[in-house]
Amino acid sequence: MAQIHLNPVNPPLGIFASYCVPKQTTLVMKEKVWSLSGDTFHIVDENGQEVVQCRGQTFSISDRKEFADAHGRPLFSLRTKLLSIHKSFYAEAPDGRELFLVKGKFSIGTSKMIATFVNQSNGQPVELLVKGDWLDRSATITMNGVVVAQISRSYFNMREIFGGQQTYYVTVAPHVDLALMAAVCVCLDEKENEK
Repeated sequence: MAQIHLNPVNPPLGIFASYCVPKQTTLVMKEKVWSLSGDTFHIVDENGQEVVQCRGQTFSISDRKEFADAHGRPLFSLRTKLLSIHKSFYAEAPDGRELFLVKGKFSIGTSKMIATFVNQSNGQPVELLVKGDWLDRSATITMNGVVVAQISRSYFNMREIFGGQQTYYVTVAPHVDLALMAAVCVCLDEKENEK
């Protein structure tokens, strides 16, 4: 995996201020094979420290995934928006508020999604473009043309071929919400899995 350098984002970008760390971070997201609860990811930083938890919920109509901090405290539920033309997702806070929306867009040869939310640091609405090319095994998340995160997939190994497991590397710019970027990566994985 080539070394990527992303510039800091100012003001901090995201929903959870505590996840907007002042250094570039690479999340290693491993999909757990044969998880009884559906799509579950083990999400750590480049030093092996758990950053956020993502657990799929068995028998969930909206394909719900529960995101929690490293201590298991709930952050949000990621759900599939059921009546949408393109695969879309929304995140719901424990109190029921919608935190962000990720909508699939029609695109030939690539995956394209738009993530929208209100930035916690300044109260401004934000739109992120997620554009991926799974033949090249990568995706880019941009805001107004500036790269805020880069996603790459590991090359196939036997576990991935036979177990359906993926490993993603999400390089996140300084001051960008790590939990939000992990959730966007899960949305992209879900969108790709439906093809």
